Amino acid sequence: MSIRVWDTRPEVRRIDWNSFLPLLEASDYTIAREVILRGVAALYFIAFLSSFNQFPALLGDNGLSPAPQFLKRLLRQRTPSLFNWRTTTYSDRLLRSICVIGMLLSISVVAGGVQLGPAWVPIPVFLLMWWLYMSIVSIGQQFYGFGWESLILETGFIVGFLGTPQVAPPMLILLFLRWTLFRVEFGAGMIKMRSDNSWRDLTAMDYHHQTQPMPNPLSRWAHRKPPWWHRSETLGSHIIQLVMPWLLFFPQPIASIAATIIIFSQLALVITGNYAWLNWITILIAFSGISDSFLKMLVGSGWPGWGGNLFATVAEGNAQVQSPVWWFIVIAVVFIWLVVLSWLPLRNLFSSRQLMNASFNRWHLVNAYGAFGSMTQMRRELIIEGTLSTDPATDNWHAYEFKGKPGDVFRKAPQVAPYHLRLDWMMWFLALGSWRQAWFSAFLEKILDGDPQIRRLLRTDPFDGQAPELIRVRVFEYRYTTRQERQQTGQWWWREELGTLVSPSGLE
Repeated sequence: MSIRVWDTRPEVRRIDWNSFLPLLEASDYTIAREVILRGVAALYFIAFLSSFNQFPALLGDNGLSPAPQFLKRLLRQRTPSLFNWRTTTYSDRLLRSICVIGMLLSISVVAGGVQLGPAWVPIPVFLLMWWLYMSIVSIGQQFYGFGWESLILETGFIVGFLGTPQVAPPMLILLFLRWTLFRVEFGAGMIKMRSDNSWRDLTAMDYHHQTQPMPNPLSRWAHRKPPWWHRSETLGSHIIQLVMPWLLFFPQPIASIAATIIIFSQLALVITGNYAWLNWITILIAFSGISDSFLKMLVGSGWPGWGGNLFATVAEGNAQVQSPVWWFIVIAVVFIWLVVLSWLPLRNLFSSRQLMNASFNRWHLVNAYGAFGSMTQMRRELIIEGTLSTDPATDNWHAYEFKGKPGDVFRKAPQVAPYHLRLDWMMWFLALGSWRQAWFSAFLEKILDGDPQIRRLLRTDPFDGQAPELIRVRVFEYRYTTRQERQQTGQWWWREELGTLVSPSGLE
């Protein structure tokens, strides 16, 4: 007689990592990874260059709003800034050294050197750029209070975790970049619908191209379009910002199509205005939704296959790279932490008291974004004039011209973005009515003193470095000339004086 022995021990199964690959790896996004890494690094270069050229005059030791005085009032534990560390103090030399280091790091990514290393190498490079630029933003006060400062910080922190060609692009990081794009676009759409009736009645774009902070060479052309064109622009903006972001989380190729539409909408803003690097970094983030298969289809390799779920399939002929377990763990930890930080921004998106361009933590991660919640319908400009006479006649006054801000009515608006002219932007906010600013008083005093740093921020100094005896500030309403006015006068702008903000004044 035979006796059968039953094995009652529970079966031990090993984790098959291959079954998780479609969830953790995105081998169909290798092109997107390179575009994002190199593009974001290039924008960091521009951001550091802008600070190198402008920060000392605006916020340096002898700036309009000196950073050393601000640091004395700032709690050192408030932000992870180099200037808040122990005995570290601000100096213009240290600031410029930070900018040079940041530019060198960004060049190493743009040139592709960082991508030649192991998967982890981009992480410390981008985190260092993030920390150095965070150090600048943390003491930048109102001159660094723009939404694209937080956006470049958030993006710079995240994209280093995309890795190098040694590993497949991590799907979790790409998904979080799409969530960032969702907050940028959907947040902007919601703030418009909640804040200004001109967005709801589709008249907002009747004014936008003329009253935007810093027009460019095509802004006048865009403004001269017929009313039906502007209604279409406004309606198209609502569709793109309120609908397309949701499609980023659909299967391919829907996600790629939605991301492409967002990119084209941003390019339209690029060619009709100057918004520093806001549009360009939004375009780069949108590449997180565009697969290699879709890009190959655009150049004639056929329509890409459907993913069948949230994640894209691996493109045909794309080499599968086996990522190590430790890489999955690092990515998962970072992703979970960022998801936890997303709770307050998520609530803000659907709040009736939605905040625009707000940070909910000291690291400027997972922020709230938005722009043009209220549409300005009249363009005002502050024109600063000086004279070398102590008893000037009418024709003795000459204007100080800015590099980007409208002034000379015969001058066509220039293209300056993605470079950021901070003083010009602050002058636009000033003209909206917030005239009692300490930095503006300091600015006028610097002009009266003939300060060379301030003169370098201006396009023209009518007195070639000589300090004026008196200055005054007049307020004008500006609008684009009509076609007939342009032909008759050659002027780009028409203006009418509204009043005097600062009467003729000297240093005393």
